[in-house]
Amino acid sequence: MFVILKSDVENREIEKFLTGLKKTYNADARLVVKNDKKIIVIFENNLKIDVGLLKSFDFVDYIDDSGELMGLVSRFFKSDDTMISIGNKIVGEGNFCVISGPCSVESEQQIYAIAKRIKMAGCGLLRGGAFKPRTSPYSFQGLRRRGIELLLEVKRAIGLCVVSELTDLKYLDLFSDIDVIQVGARNMQNFEMLRQLGRCDKPIILKRGISNTIREWLLSAEYILSGGNDNVILCERGIRTYEPLTRNTLDISAIPMVKKISHLPIIIDPSHATGRKWMVAPLSKAAVVAGADGVMIEVHNSPSRALSDGKQSLDLDEFDNLMKNIKALVKFSKKII
Repeated sequence: MFVILKSDVENREIEKFLTGLKKTYNADARLVVKNDKKIIVIFENNLKIDVGLLKSFDFVDYIDDSGELMGLVSRFFKSDDTMISIGNKIVGEGNFCVISGPCSVESEQQIYAIAKRIKMAGCGLLRGGAFKPRTSPYSFQGLRRRGIELLLEVKRAIGLCVVSELTDLKYLDLFSDIDVIQVGARNMQNFEMLRQLGRCDKPIILKRGISNTIREWLLSAEYILSGGNDNVILCERGIRTYEPLTRNTLDISAIPMVKKISHLPIIIDPSHATGRKWMVAPLSKAAVVAGADGVMIEVHNSPSRALSDGKQSLDLDEFDNLMKNIKALVKFSKKII
């Protein structure tokens, strides 16, 4: 619930109002000041709040209790684009973020070989799955703890920031030195996980669920922001449609739509969207033109031997060529990070 206050409200009135909410309704509420607007955001309460009573206060302008149109993710709260720091890099502010690496961390030799080449190509963010949620229980599930250790070894040795997917909150402590935590499509509506990630200070990549609307996706991001973590990067990775020729359908239209209604940065994942590596390059270039803040691309040193998603992974030479094309597209308006 959002209680929008009149501009001339005094601080003592706000403090008294917040105290009353806590005492009467056991409500978790805080004051947010955005775009010269003073807004009280009410998160949780054990009793139903009397909206009519809240409206009776002279300093209350109006109330939105839908929780959907005026969230912390919206441009109502923040008109300027959010910029997110990852190491010494900034996502947003005219930068185009390229995150690349294997679907799964498979071995020390594999992850080092990939990391060295993507850095040479100009990519500063390494992705790699340590915990892999797979449709079949018999598929490769990742190296788990050892996968995280290898990513951190590469981070220290080569100087790349690292991104990896958290599949269960019980593993959160292992991610203390991971630069960016990814929430996969399967966990987009794992609200307990989102609440917990709202209490940490790490950047979060939130992937869109395969059957979720943009509104549902943004409301999932709202869980993270409402906990105090503003560092959310949205990732469009394709939605399930009736089209059988691709794994999913990449919703390019989500890029300008999100840009219109939200201040959060948005990237795309053309690898998971299509499941076909020959489509990764044209869709990556389309994302640049559509206004995306970056791409997440699967790269493998030997895709034919990959333990997961080899068919959608670029080899190292293909990635080099794609980076050249992306640089040519963004050089007039953005820069690669």
